[in-house]
Amino acid sequence: MAFHEVRFPASLSFGSVGGPERRTDIVTLASGFEERNTPWAHARRHYDAGMGLRSLDDLSALIAFFEARSGQLHGFRWKDWADFKSGLPSQPVTFEDQEIARGDGSTVSFALTKAYVSGPATYVRPISKPLRDSVRAGIGGVEKFPQSDYEVDHTTGIITFHEPPEPDAPVTAGFEFDVPVRFDTDRIAVSVASFQAGEIPQIPVVEVRV
Repeated sequence: MAFHEVRFPASLSFGSVGGPERRTDIVTLASGFEERNTPWAHARRHYDAGMGLRSLDDLSALIAFFEARSGQLHGFRWKDWADFKSGLPSQPVTFEDQEIARGDGSTVSFALTKAYVSGPATYVRPISKPLRDSVRAGIGGVEKFPQSDYEVDHTTGIITFHEPPEPDAPVTAGFEFDVPVRFDTDRIAVSVASFQAGEIPQIPVVEVRV
């Protein structure tokens, strides 16, 4: 098993259907009250790659991509058009989009994250596949610059500063990112006649932990 650092064609994922899935165990007590718990700390995203196909050329590109990944064997990058930026989809990326840590005077490496806030609740999502050359970072409200101030591992989402941030200084970052996924099937079944008549094949894609 391996992960291929290649993105599924963004033009094909644009029309896909999908999003996050949570797993919740619910037990109904004799009193009618419920006990709810989840074994998952993070959501797992599912998509249907078939929904983005618009022509036989698109289908050919998808089959080539599927064969190069050996079906379910190898993971790859996927652009989730509904959630691919550290900030709002309509806004440009800035170095202050997300506070990913606070300095302690010695730590130089930090993992990229994205916070989802609603009311009093906040969910912090690890970001392991930032888009190359999209990451902007800052310390204490001052923007830093790649190569001269920090390096980014685009395969793990780890940003490493050349000098440790001062104690309690906010470490911020902005970025675009992909979702690590794999095909959730080892078989593609499609009829050219049916496809030309408007029938779309189902090609499930599922997020993987990396």
